[in-house]
Amino acid sequence: MAKLNTEELLEQFAGLTLVELSEFVKAFEEKFDVTAAAPVAVAGAGGAGAAEEVEEKDSFDVILEAAGDKKIQVIKTVRELTSLGLGEAKAVVDGAPKAVLEGANKEAAEKAKAALEEAGATVTLK
Repeated sequence: MAKLNTEELLEQFAGLTLVELSEFVKAFEEKFDVTAAAPVAVAGAGGAGAAEEVEEKDSFDVILEAAGDKKIQVIKTVRELTSLGLGEAKAVVDGAPKAVLEGANKEAAEKAKAALEEAGATVTLK
């Protein structure tokens, strides 16, 4: 098998759905015993962190604020957007407000927000 360069790998990942990409990340983490979680930065005293965040944001968290009256449909949508099982997806919906996706790009975050709102949920992007 020929070795793929970075650009070829990125092209392959671009064709995956969010669920497929999430499954890949889990498999990668297990195979190489690593975690793909982004490190959390601690904001310094004062407003230094806020001044640096003037640039346009390219990473969004999709926050489920409330499930609404179509809770089962919202759980199904959460499962479609993530690789969570039924119990885990139900826990996210029951625990609202709760992050459904974290660190998603703008396009993916907007698609997820639209899908959840279509299912009857109240959603915000942060």
